[in-house]
Amino acid sequence: MTTAPHPVAAPATMAPLEALLGDPGDPDNPLGFAALIAADERGDLLATGERALDAYGLGAEFVPADLGGRLTRADELARVLRPLFRRDIALGLGHGASNLVGSVNVWAAGRPDQRRWLADVLLRNGRIAAAYTDMSTGNDVTRTGFRAEVRGAELVLNGRKEIINNIARAEAVTVLARTSDAPGSRSHSLVLMDPATAPRDRLRHLPRYRTSGVRAMYLGGLEFRDCPLPLDTVAGGLGEAMETVLRAFQVTRAVLPGAAVGTLDQQLRTVLDFATERRLYRRTVTELPHARAVLTGAFLDLLAADCLATTVCRALHVLPEQTSVYAAAVKFLVPLLMRDAVDALAVVLGARSFLREGPHAVFQKHLRDLPVASLVHAGGTVCLATIIPQLPRLARRAWLSDDAPAPAGLFHLDGPLPDLDLRRLAITAGRQDPLMATLVTAEAELRAEPVLGPLLGRFTDELRELRRQCGELAPRDRTPLAGPVSFELAERYAVLLAAAACVGVWRHNDHPGAFLRDPGWLTGALGRLAARLGLAPVPGAEAAHEEIFRELTHRHQRRDGFDLVGRRLA
Repeated sequence: MTTAPHPVAAPATMAPLEALLGDPGDPDNPLGFAALIAADERGDLLATGERALDAYGLGAEFVPADLGGRLTRADELARVLRPLFRRDIALGLGHGASNLVGSVNVWAAGRPDQRRWLADVLLRNGRIAAAYTDMSTGNDVTRTGFRAEVRGAELVLNGRKEIINNIARAEAVTVLARTSDAPGSRSHSLVLMDPATAPRDRLRHLPRYRTSGVRAMYLGGLEFRDCPLPLDTVAGGLGEAMETVLRAFQVTRAVLPGAAVGTLDQQLRTVLDFATERRLYRRTVTELPHARAVLTGAFLDLLAADCLATTVCRALHVLPEQTSVYAAAVKFLVPLLMRDAVDALAVVLGARSFLREGPHAVFQKHLRDLPVASLVHAGGTVCLATIIPQLPRLARRAWLSDDAPAPAGLFHLDGPLPDLDLRRLAITAGRQDPLMATLVTAEAELRAEPVLGPLLGRFTDELRELRRQCGELAPRDRTPLAGPVSFELAERYAVLLAAAACVGVWRHNDHPGAFLRDPGWLTGALGRLAARLGLAPVPGAEAAHEEIFRELTHRHQRRDGFDLVGRRLA
């Protein structure tokens, strides 16, 4: 049964952070691209940018409302951060990702006094560092060699934490440590510490690491040598860290890719600036068929990425039992969609995509920064490894069954949400897959549509084949030690989720503009996702590309965002 679409309010004239940061293309703007690129060349975060974010009180965005902050909705947090990622990924990571990754586990498991202390750090514009990974084991935090030993009323730390953002400037650090040699998930604990209170002869800051991308990021490390801390620095119980991490990091895996959509918005905008002015063969570049197709494709990929990220951000509130796999799919697929789109856009921009100065210099900066940003917190392989063990159960019990589709509220772009309760987030998905059921239900109800029907039929056939292959996986291929076939299946599952999110957003919102109400963008986005799966094309899936390109150029001229909400830009 189809529910009535949810009315979407017309976009506000401009987001507050967007207005504060001003027009990034204005060479006289102290917070513009010229200043940001100059700081990047020096390898420094832009000081005026940091002061502006402190004046805005950005730290409050990461603090729950019951602790005096502004964090109430995951989907809005992603949108709040988009203007920052549009301008400078280094500022986005230093003032966004680091604070969110470092705090979310404390909101999930910390004692009331720890939560209040950390909230105070953020509310007065302090920095948080998240020291989870080791150089030797990377994102496989279960194999960390960093140790914390209980000795009476003290916790004694030994080891090194490296490649940690903001570590030298942090007023609070969350540290993942092994507290037991026993196998299993009860051998790790989280430590919340103020590095200034540690004995100076037991804690040493390691030299800064330099990077080819995100050059202004302050990566460093800490070395602990029999460093004693009070036992009450443990956040949550001893041995409970892995359960906390698996729940809380679902938030960061959904929110941060959603925020990074702002980077793709700017890359597309930069190439449009060039393509509308540059003339070849007595035409503008936008009139050349190949360039037009690349620009349209990037726009569709941006909309698909936003559909998936926004839907899963809302799922943290609406379907907390399922977001273990959904959030991992976002963290894998959204960066991939963005990198592929930017690579294609670089071909249109040509040699200018390498220039480190001039009107298009921000393109090369974002081009270098995006691969680094996509690895922050969890790379794509780790996310696929999270999905793989859960696929056989979902294939057997959920897909193409009588499961009810996701509630319409999951897809609303500005509708109300229940409170974000991190304790409700499940470590593994249950026996249902409401988002995938949305795709199956839509196929049944729209089967008679001349283009959407066959397109959705391609996806349900793919889901049927995916179910068969997941059911045939050998026991070893159902673990993170699986072979390449399992990783390919997890990737295909993520693409199917993106298709379901696009369908849900289109069906369950009464968009104020005609463009998003029309099925043209949906068929275009689904056609690109189908091509990514290697599915046979559906005649007519690209019929609306000219209309989609007109919408793109209209938004460009009006300086509206290219995402689903389309807020006015500075």
